[in-house]
Amino acid sequence: MESTDPHGLDLHCQLILEEYQEMQPVFAKMKEIVLSELHQCLARFNILVTAVEARIKAEDSLIGKLQLKGHKYKTLSDLTDIMGARIITFYSDEVDKIAALMEDLFEIDRENSVDKRKMHELNSFGYMSLHYICRIPEKLYHDPAHPEINEYRFELQMRTALQHVWANINHDTGYKSGVEVPVEHLRNLTRLAGMLELADDEFSRIRRQITDYRRKVQTLVSSGNFDEVGLNGDTFRSYLAIHPFERLTGRIAAINQAEVMQDTPLRYLNVLQHMGFKTLGDVEKMKHDYAEAAYQLALHQLGGTDLDIISSSLALQDLCIAHLIHNGYGERALEDFFAALNGPGPYNQTRAARIMELAQELQWIHNTPGNVQ
Repeated sequence: MESTDPHGLDLHCQLILEEYQEMQPVFAKMKEIVLSELHQCLARFNILVTAVEARIKAEDSLIGKLQLKGHKYKTLSDLTDIMGARIITFYSDEVDKIAALMEDLFEIDRENSVDKRKMHELNSFGYMSLHYICRIPEKLYHDPAHPEINEYRFELQMRTALQHVWANINHDTGYKSGVEVPVEHLRNLTRLAGMLELADDEFSRIRRQITDYRRKVQTLVSSGNFDEVGLNGDTFRSYLAIHPFERLTGRIAAINQAEVMQDTPLRYLNVLQHMGFKTLGDVEKMKHDYAEAAYQLALHQLGGTDLDIISSSLALQDLCIAHLIHNGYGERALEDFFAALNGPGPYNQTRAARIMELAQELQWIHNTPGNVQ
């Protein structure tokens, strides 16, 4: 007897489709729970990803699947991808880290899960996701009125951004869709897949190297080996983390018993580099040589005022001023220094002139650097 179903489905497949339609609220709730738990888990472990997605299989897609191989499924619960979620990472080595978190979060159906990253066929790059078949455990969520939420399985894919892009390109071009593709196009696709796979590996390798470099810098800084550390954004942040100017800042604040307002001295990085500093050791030497001169400058600037709030970067500012003056730089250099810190403006020239007058009074130009810290 021929099927009267408009889609050509037999009675068995029609029942599966009806169950799918009836269970839409359940799958919608599963999607809500899974998305919420994924976002919370990734945030809790400070893992930055490019996307977290979830979808419920469209009815047309399910009908197509049932038309092709509906005989394989006894009930709707045998289909593991009615609800699907995907985590797209930036780096390939984060997939395993996320997978470990998912194993603690959900119940994993190991028998039906597959690690497509272990595929070694040519052109397999875009299909190298890690696919887990999961259930929502009752300890995570349980509603006695809807036990199906803990019974239906869902598919969770974990892949990198480049793998995701490649998979979408394959889908868009119809590659692997059964349509014959000319050999020259297949060859170009294969070459591109190889390039993307290499790029995926290289991004992870470079990140590991950068992480190792930062750890080495932090070790050198914490141990005081400043001469071995070049001056750049990463190293300057590590240096500032040990509060190198705190003692001098405290001395300056004590002049007026002032409160110290915290700000970031990171804006001094370009200035220090422009002054010719190459390593953190150069910054340390400036601190050692000109701490007393910087204090005297602050003393004469603040001593006659009732200013009771100072910036935490004032010590570094006065160290730089003392360094410039002791090394023979004049008013124009000071004006450029203030402009680099605060932007151009007429006040920079006035301020530079006052500093030079004060330097003459204090006879800085002819004095040797101090060594009081």
